[in-house]
Amino acid sequence: MTVETVEAAAEILPSSDSRKKKRSLLYEIGVVAVIALLLLLVIPPILTGMGQGVRINQLGRFLALAIVALGIDLIWGYTGLLSLGHGVFFALGGYAFAMYLQFQGLPDGQIPDFFNLYGVEKLPWFWEPFRSFPFTVIAVFAVPTIVAAVLGYLVFRNRIRGVYFSILTQAALIVFFNFFNGQQKLINGTNGLKTDTSTIFGVQASDPKVQTVFYALSVLFLVGGYALCRWLTSGRFGRMLVAIRDDEPRVRFSGYNPTGFKVFVFAISAALAGVAGALYTVQSGIITPKAMDIAFSIEMVIWVAVGGRATLVGAILGALIVNFAKTLLSEQFPAFWLFFQGALFLIVVTVLPSGILGWFRTDSMNFVRSLTRRPKLVETYPSLEEDPEVQYERKNLGDRESDGEL
Repeated sequence: MTVETVEAAAEILPSSDSRKKKRSLLYEIGVVAVIALLLLLVIPPILTGMGQGVRINQLGRFLALAIVALGIDLIWGYTGLLSLGHGVFFALGGYAFAMYLQFQGLPDGQIPDFFNLYGVEKLPWFWEPFRSFPFTVIAVFAVPTIVAAVLGYLVFRNRIRGVYFSILTQAALIVFFNFFNGQQKLINGTNGLKTDTSTIFGVQASDPKVQTVFYALSVLFLVGGYALCRWLTSGRFGRMLVAIRDDEPRVRFSGYNPTGFKVFVFAISAALAGVAGALYTVQSGIITPKAMDIAFSIEMVIWVAVGGRATLVGAILGALIVNFAKTLLSEQFPAFWLFFQGALFLIVVTVLPSGILGWFRTDSMNFVRSLTRRPKLVETYPSLEEDPEVQYERKNLGDRESDGEL
């Protein structure tokens, strides 16, 4: 880049860069706030009026699943680490909250009913702290985070990545599944823990008013999760994650140690899955080891692939689209809906490799630009596209091409 180009780009920095970013941020906050208000105040009355009140509960559960998808997008889309074991963290959050609900409505000193089925008379030691609501709320975040941090440190310190990381997370999933499935006397084994007949603050968890509260919490935590992921991926930390994804050896050569970054983002991703697990459990009425089934963890990846990797919004859309399609198709075609799900994934992988939102941002925009004879967008990460120096160079080259100088 010449000195004149740098000076010209510097002139447009104050006027375009900061104001454009601020305007874009305010616009994004406004859109998120409007969507959140629609989900909280408009959609539930409409569904109730249409006689589809049961869909509100489904929407609440799917919004909880969208929180998991945000975590998957953070670890896979931005950092390039394909985790096939996030069902572990999802289930840990769900079990933590379900254990607290088992104590509600019981007299002091009495243990949950299912222990009597197996002749257990003394409460296992690790159940005792879950009598406390504050401890449970912290545990929903902390337990998945600690497990992910320990696992991540052991894995990333030894520079395990790529397909080996995916296999290892799936192996961890199998270990946790077998442990939870076989412990009848500790956590009711394969039967899991029911929550719909439990009470919370004196009201049955399946009561519509309680479910409405958890629906609203799902919306608010989804907004909070999106804001957290957006903040993490929009600054220098986000650029580091993208650099690790695209060329980790060069990051190490530049003097950075990617281990700490990967452990941190893996733990954040697990915390999001734990919150989602707790919200999903109380809205579905039960948590079982099936939440750690391999197929369910792979479904989480499919949501992100369908919506679009490294987009955040795409992850949310993918979770909602796939789960609603799965619900509606299973109602209409109970014997064939799995084929539809597989076909949807194949179509996205072969025709829309960047997902729905990725296609909209690149291919569809390039098609529109080609109609207006404008140059195609350069495929880099979004921040570079917004760089004023890059924009100046592109505009300068375009003007020179139109003047016939090139």
